[in-house]
Amino acid sequence: MRNAIMGILAIILGVLVIAFPLVGVVAVSFIAGFAVIMLAIWFLIAGVAEMYVDRVVGILTLILGIIALIIGFGLLLNPALFAFLTGIVLYLAGILMIIAGIISLLGGMEVRYRVWGGVLGIILGIIYIILGTFAFNPLYLGFIIGIWLLLIGIFSFFAPSQ
Repeated sequence: MRNAIMGILAIILGVLVIAFPLVGVVAVSFIAGFAVIMLAIWFLIAGVAEMYVDRVVGILTLILGIIALIIGFGLLLNPALFAFLTGIVLYLAGILMIIAGIISLLGGMEVRYRVWGGVLGIILGIIYIILGTFAFNPLYLGFIIGIWLLLIGIFSFFAPSQ
């Protein structure tokens, strides 16, 4: 029952985000920015507390907190930054998946699952790079988020109940 309710909510949200992609990107960027700001506050508090134990670690944690605070406010105030960071992360993930796929193929052609894993890694890496290209544009990123929500909603219907 719970999976069905979550699935319906995800499908409704997915349709809304596809209908209004920029609003979806702004909402996700705002949520991500708020989460990063909360993490930054935790880093700042931990950095101050760590200063009494290890000054170098405390200073580095404070610097990390300041960087996270800047990124958090950037995400909160500028959804284009969210689109840019999403595109970069998708590119990096795609490149790493392609490299892992090639390593898997070179690692053992005699083992069938390695071959399939390598081919799948290369294919998914290429898909990630293509999605990363589209994700730099906030409008396309909204569509990608909406489609992802639709897929999550549909798949949740087939998930076993807990």
